[in-house]
Amino acid sequence: MSRSIVPWPHPCLRRLADPIEKITPEIEEIWRDMIAVMEAMPGVGLAAPQLGIGLRLAVVDASSARGEVLRMANPEVLHVSAKLEMGEEASPNLPYVSAQIKRPRGVTVRYMDEAGAWQEKDLVGLWARSMLHQVDHLNGRMYFDNLSKLKRDMLIKKARKLCA
Repeated sequence: MSRSIVPWPHPCLRRLADPIEKITPEIEEIWRDMIAVMEAMPGVGLAAPQLGIGLRLAVVDASSARGEVLRMANPEVLHVSAKLEMGEEASPNLPYVSAQIKRPRGVTVRYMDEAGAWQEKDLVGLWARSMLHQVDHLNGRMYFDNLSKLKRDMLIKKARKLCA
């Protein structure tokens, strides 16, 4: 694994990631590195900006046995369910803290797969939560941007204290 997590507030975490034109060997290598980092955390998803790579690439594997990784280029959310659920979210970019975030229970996502073909997939539960979390990263947002300013500031202050 040649890449590592960049710490918040790295500039790449606040920029809109660039779209992918086609799947190349370089993109495949980035995905391999992303999966290795995700598995080492362990986590259920990772977006390229978390590694300081400003490309619209994400991986998600919320399966219980693992090994069902979705490799996604240019993922876009087409539909979200009306039903919302609270769930704990965190990011290795801001370690030692987490927060309860309300997100749609289900999503329909469109993305380019590893073969360069466009796919549409319905995701529910942790799969949907992780997908939305990764899309936030691709759009220059962190999970704590979904909190009130007061809660966000307290979370960041706590993280800085724990990392010092």
